[in-house]
Amino acid sequence: MHYGADDEPVSDNLNWYAVHTHPREETRAAYNLRAWQVETFDPKIRKCRLNPFTGAAIYESKPLFPRYIFARFDVRLLSKVCFTRGVHRVVSFGLSPAPVDDEIIAFIKSQIRQDGFIELGHGLKSGEDVMIMDGPLKGLIGIFEREMNGADRAMVLLKAISYQGSIVIEKSRLKSVNSSD
Repeated sequence: MHYGADDEPVSDNLNWYAVHTHPREETRAAYNLRAWQVETFDPKIRKCRLNPFTGAAIYESKPLFPRYIFARFDVRLLSKVCFTRGVHRVVSFGLSPAPVDDEIIAFIKSQIRQDGFIELGHGLKSGEDVMIMDGPLKGLIGIFEREMNGADRAMVLLKAISYQGSIVIEKSRLKSVNSSD
């Protein structure tokens, strides 16, 4: 056992917990919890949306789990965590907060790419049939050739009547034809 900044005994028995935040306050809650020396994990994804006027791709950082972050703390700090700005509550079953297994946190962390974002879904495989989901080529079918530019863009061989050509497109605009989504 060791003592925290305010001379309260802090146990070495730390567990991860899911923390439900106020809307769009994941970053604020994580920042404020870190100020209390609470370890946090706020996994992010890189979301692509299209500018409705230019069609240009705009990339945004979004939480993997909107309104949730993970915090690692001793259960005796529960009231301090619950009353931290940005925090709505700690996910609990009955009166006890529900710990999250270290293996789950480790698995999520293992999915983080070099750019700091989580990779979602399965990767497309070379030769796989894909459909373009939006933009000026929406609905066209092609064959996925390869990833480009840090895995955000892909080379696709289009299959059209009397025409075959390759294009480079944002992977977020593609969907596997064999996918059940």
